[in-house]
Amino acid sequence: MQLQALMMLTAETNTQELVTLVPWTFIAQIINLFIQMYLIKRFLFKPINEILEKRKNLADKTIREAREAKEEADSLKDQYEDSLTSAHAEAAQIVSDAQKEAQNKADALVKEAQEEAAGIKARAAADIEQEKKKAVNEAKDEIGSLAMDIAGKVVEKEINEADHKKLIDDFINKVGA
Repeated sequence: MQLQALMMLTAETNTQELVTLVPWTFIAQIINLFIQMYLIKRFLFKPINEILEKRKNLADKTIREAREAKEEADSLKDQYEDSLTSAHAEAAQIVSDAQKEAQNKADALVKEAQEEAAGIKARAAADIEQEKKKAVNEAKDEIGSLAMDIAGKVVEKEINEADHKKLIDDFINKVGA
């Protein structure tokens, strides 16, 4: 038991020595801590901060370039859409002009055909009228000579030329009517 008491007493003394604060050791540890902080800040944090700053600048530059490229692409897209819209409008105008021109040509051809048909009709009417007059004149001549022959046979006398003309004109007027 005495051994046990002795061991406990030795353990308490060792524990007290560990817990006690030695001023020069404490000051040395504080100075050591400040030196370590300075060295870490100088040789570790400063280069890391520089690397982080470079990476941040690179990322900002990449983002800025991406925005510029997007803006340029949007601008090109707007230009493309504008040119596409104007091309559609121009194509519609060309089609419209072609339709108008085709309609004008068709109208001109129809008008020309109508004029030609009217001319043919007028010539045919004139030809018909001329043929009618010719036929009437031939009929008059033939009827006149037939009437003369018949009158000469019926009356068996000679008719003078004035009476003959009068009889023919009366007969033609009756036939013409």
